[in-house]
Amino acid sequence: MDTPLLVDTHAVAAATGVRPGTIRIWLHRGHLTHHGHDRAGRALVDLTEVQARVHAKAA
Repeated sequence: MDTPLLVDTHAVAAATGVRPGTIRIWLHRGHLTHHGHDRAGRALVDLTEVQARVHAKAA
């Protein structure tokens, strides 16, 4: 298994175009794995997991 690339919700938004609020909703609904919080209190997620979800929804 690859090491997750943990980024906050704003970095995910910049990398994928998915709004931070959408990422938080996916986390709440269990569609993404929550990996804690950064020092600013933002949720940390695996960028590759988010990218895979975005590609799956587009297909």
